[in-house]
Amino acid sequence: MRISGATVLLTGATGGIGRTLARQLHAQGARLILTGRRDEELRALARQLGARAVTADLSDPDETRLLAAESADAQILIANAALPASGDLLDYTPAQIDRALTVNLGAPILLARLLAPSMAEAGRGHLCFVGSLSGKAATPASSLYTATKFGLRGFAHSLRQDLRGAGVGVSLVQPGFVGGAGMFADTGAPVPGGRRTVSPAEVADAVLTAIDRDRAETNIAPMPLRLRCAIANQFPGLAEKLGPADEGSRDAARQIVEAQRALR
Repeated sequence: MRISGATVLLTGATGGIGRTLARQLHAQGARLILTGRRDEELRALARQLGARAVTADLSDPDETRLLAAESADAQILIANAALPASGDLLDYTPAQIDRALTVNLGAPILLARLLAPSMAEAGRGHLCFVGSLSGKAATPASSLYTATKFGLRGFAHSLRQDLRGAGVGVSLVQPGFVGGAGMFADTGAPVPGGRRTVSPAEVADAVLTAIDRDRAETNIAPMPLRLRCAIANQFPGLAEKLGPADEGSRDAARQIVEAQRALR
């Protein structure tokens, strides 16, 4: 779908990838509706880009419904918001589990349900979900996050088939390790195994290309990581045995978990 001139709702707009996405969408001539929880940052970004700002906490389904109502004219949804949800499941409270599931999976599903009918009625529109390669390969200390990304991947692919004849495209973009934004930039932890990262700009480019060309799935990562994830998807037992066992990787994982604990 053509982005120029389209009204685009972008969630998670104040995050590192979200800000880059917002600027690239603006540069391509999109009419932007930006949303996030941090009101002051959101409105400052919206002023810079001439966008509409709708502050909303996606952990609250009522606020998600209000966001959809205020964005009823959206022709493109980019569901980018997510909680990191790292760490051992046994360290989570039931309320924290519900919040991660709601923000990472429930809110994108609800927004799609509320916005897709008007797109289908118009015979054009696009739903793009920003997932993660954690939706293809499980890793330690991420069972809850991985569950949401596996779920998002299945939802996106099935919804794409449901909407195939309605003129509404559905895409899934799955980044690997992202440098310059996200958990490594926020926590200062090293990338496990010294693996190469992709930039927020590369992720944003992948999102815009997926929408423009109606791609079902785009995995944005260096080839070795994509290959490793493909193997892990088909042979999880083998991937577990081949997974990183060095102390440096375990230390990096612990550092990330501790730094993200307050975000649960």
